[in-house]
Amino acid sequence: MAVAHTHSLNDDDQLSAISKRLRRAHGQLGAIVRMLDEGASCEEIVTQMAAVSKAVNTAAFNLISASLKECLVNPDVDSGPMTAKFQKLFLSLA
Repeated sequence: MAVAHTHSLNDDDQLSAISKRLRRAHGQLGAIVRMLDEGASCEEIVTQMAAVSKAVNTAAFNLISASLKECLVNPDVDSGPMTAKFQKLFLSLA
């Protein structure tokens, strides 16, 4: 049976920064719903949607890169399979 290669980020500073970014995106998303309900212009709404999308993608990239760094510096981790897994995650965001 194949061994599952998983990783959870342990860097508290990175976790905090990612969490803050996602909380902001969450608030922006709520604002977009209100904008729709209030009849805001399509341009304003799409601009805010793009900002939320960028914030979520940036958080994902930061999570992947920080996790990859942790795995690469940990001598107990077989970096080959983990690198391939993180590469696949990066490509899923492209």
